[in-house]
Amino acid sequence: MKFGTSGLRGLSADLVGTGSLIYARAFGRYLIESGRAKAGDPILIGRDFRASSPEIAAICANALGELGFKIYDCGTVPTPALALYGLKSNAASLMVTGSHIPADRNGIKFYMPDGEIDKQDEAAITQLALDLQSADMHVRQPLVVEDHSRRCVDLFYRRGTSLLAAGALVGLKIGVYQHSTVSRDLIVDVLLHYGAEVVPLGRSTTFMPIDTEAISRETISLLAEWANLHDLNAIVSADGDGDRPLVTDERGVPLRGDLLGLMAAEFLDADAIVTPVTSNSGIEALGFSVIRTKVGSPFVIAGMKEAHAAGKNRIVGFEANGGSLMGSACRVNGRMVDALPTRDSMLPILVAVSRIAFLNNDLSTIARSYNLPVAASDRLENFATEKSADLLGHLRASEANLASFLKRIGKVSLRNEIDGLRLTLTDGRVIHFRPSGNAPEIRCYVEAATEAAAEELLLAGLGQLNLWANADAKKGDSLGGDSK
Repeated sequence: MKFGTSGLRGLSADLVGTGSLIYARAFGRYLIESGRAKAGDPILIGRDFRASSPEIAAICANALGELGFKIYDCGTVPTPALALYGLKSNAASLMVTGSHIPADRNGIKFYMPDGEIDKQDEAAITQLALDLQSADMHVRQPLVVEDHSRRCVDLFYRRGTSLLAAGALVGLKIGVYQHSTVSRDLIVDVLLHYGAEVVPLGRSTTFMPIDTEAISRETISLLAEWANLHDLNAIVSADGDGDRPLVTDERGVPLRGDLLGLMAAEFLDADAIVTPVTSNSGIEALGFSVIRTKVGSPFVIAGMKEAHAAGKNRIVGFEANGGSLMGSACRVNGRMVDALPTRDSMLPILVAVSRIAFLNNDLSTIARSYNLPVAASDRLENFATEKSADLLGHLRASEANLASFLKRIGKVSLRNEIDGLRLTLTDGRVIHFRPSGNAPEIRCYVEAATEAAAEELLLAGLGQLNLWANADAKKGDSLGGDSK
């Protein structure tokens, strides 16, 4: 188990064991020792629909209860809903979720009373967890918890229904791919509030790891079939814990997450955008003040604080997965909407579909009007973290290694190592290799002038990663340059 780009991640079997007990107690001790909370204060606990999540949540509740905290059970709620309720209640919280990663894995996201933990907090909690590994970690008694699920959901619903003007979606027919996201009912309710005709689609009783940043070809085909069958203006959805949006156009073609984040920034009239290096490189050309960060909400949040210190007042963050963060309160339609400095899928979903009615145009046309470079991304699963480190070390070791690895792809003119290895080629195309911070995977991001060129570059990049993954020591040498 370890902290990734956002939260603790590990195998479900380890978390159901002593893993969640150790980390929950470490979190509780850190709250007390840092003066952020004290015994008797409430801690909120939410969870996603994974089979292991209820047991992990119960273990965490008991571990924190034994430290003297009052436990408020918020049930199966979106992570941004839990975070908002924590901010309003001045309460720490933890969300049991593995987000979009496979169902045999799970995780925990931790929040202080004033928001998401940062990297320094992660390091301190990790050290406390190491100290507790040799301690007696048995939970001695079951815990009575207070049910706060309705209050948590209602607060987030009120936020969602305050973002657009009344009747903003009248005349639109929107599909909601419900699968197993904890946002599936909330999204429907909020869209109905604004007058949309809603078509629920694909509800699942078992957990489905939908990654909105690497949507499978099977899912893309399914979305296209639904869009055509039901004559939809758009299809919307979210990942497992509801902090990453999925929005398609009228054809069922998914929009890029960074475009959704950009739409949200425009809607909120942002004077600063904070986004990782993986987001589209064309954003700066649109005239925004942009801060680029590593991938992960803690880095985006740190960037938003930097923007605030620099005097910016309307700060919006987003990631390439589309999760949008509000670093400051903003006035929207005559109402103040509170800051929510954690990833949220509801804001970008509502902004994107509202553009259809407001501009009286299809989403495909609206998306093209931004004239951004065409971006695409995918991943190789079961790519060990050590193998990713070996690969990046090999590519960084010498120009000969890098040139040989890319000899079928192109020549490098610029390189960026903020997070992984992002390479601008001499013809202007971009290819970016980055190990996942959440799972044993490596991701490939590309940009090109056309969809065909982007798809070709993505396949070429994934092909080179596959060659590396399947090579033995001798074949590794044959990839060229210095040996690993």
